[in-house]
Amino acid sequence: MKKIVLTGGGTAGHVTPNLALLPSLQERGYEIHYIGSYNGIEKKLIEGAGIPYDGISSGKLRRYFDIKNFSDPFRVIKGYAEARSLLKKYRPDVVFSKGGFVSVPVVLAAKHFKIPTIIHESDMTPGLANKICIPSAAKVCCNFPETLQYLPEDKAVLTGSPIRRELLQGDRLTGLNFTGLSAAKPIIMVIGGSLGAVAINNAVRELLPKLLQKYQVIHICGKGHLDEGLIGRPGYVQYEYVDAPLRHLFAAADIILSRAGANSICEILALRKPNILIPLSAAASRGDQILNARSFEKQGFSTVLEEENVTSDTLYDAIENTYENRRKFVDAMEKSELSDAVNIVMGLIASYAEKEDTDK
Repeated sequence: MKKIVLTGGGTAGHVTPNLALLPSLQERGYEIHYIGSYNGIEKKLIEGAGIPYDGISSGKLRRYFDIKNFSDPFRVIKGYAEARSLLKKYRPDVVFSKGGFVSVPVVLAAKHFKIPTIIHESDMTPGLANKICIPSAAKVCCNFPETLQYLPEDKAVLTGSPIRRELLQGDRLTGLNFTGLSAAKPIIMVIGGSLGAVAINNAVRELLPKLLQKYQVIHICGKGHLDEGLIGRPGYVQYEYVDAPLRHLFAAADIILSRAGANSICEILALRKPNILIPLSAAASRGDQILNARSFEKQGFSTVLEEENVTSDTLYDAIENTYENRRKFVDAMEKSELSDAVNIVMGLIASYAEKEDTDK
């Protein structure tokens, strides 16, 4: 039996691509183990999927001054020792890393045992954790053509992001029944990320009277961001968070309004949904969402509206233009080769796992 260790954590974005690989790994008979942090978000998600989970010590590596910079290196060293012990115990044929700081000790430990590691980088430019890991990797997968220039030529593979299989199996009628919306008007689905996006929430709600004349709105607004005054408003439904029914809401939607996190926009691409991206501003991030959004705009997949330029008028115009030209966006997305990431990544995993079997 081939064995694989998955790693990655810190945010849901460092876990969901690993979750997307699980059905294919299980179908092909892999023995799967996951190494993450002691109590990170990945622990709950992976244990919920029924995968054996081990936690290790993890420290954040920062480019800026913080008092924890003096203690976290010791956490990383401890994590490296724990990762070595676990890899020695499980003896995997291959390691797949989705990034996040918990992955660093695992990748370095894999290098010590000469276990091939495949890394996946979601954003346009590699984050610090993946930058540290890349020299130890056999291959580095990425989502954007522009990312290839930042990676070693002999390691870089343009794959797109692995997408959960169930997300592609939504049913429009089920989505309409769940939301209580009608098939008579087009539906805009608004997603602000797991924590919501206050600027997007406010802009959408301010625009509602005009929007609802022509459209209906599914608004996933984030925990604590429900507007009780709008509950029961015809044509508008709001949720803090949606789990299992999300695939049906995607199926019901005609266009998507979203932040530009790499995994989110890759899901939108795989679903072939015309979309408007409002990336997190450079002032509130390292600017990766802006780069992600511009890449999708350049490839003809998305309309991009900078957060600083969001007003009722600019948002409405973006929605109108995207809906009126929706076929153009769908045609561009259908030509993309980045929506088969699971099979591409599985091919890489199999090539190294089988090579290890041959070498043993």
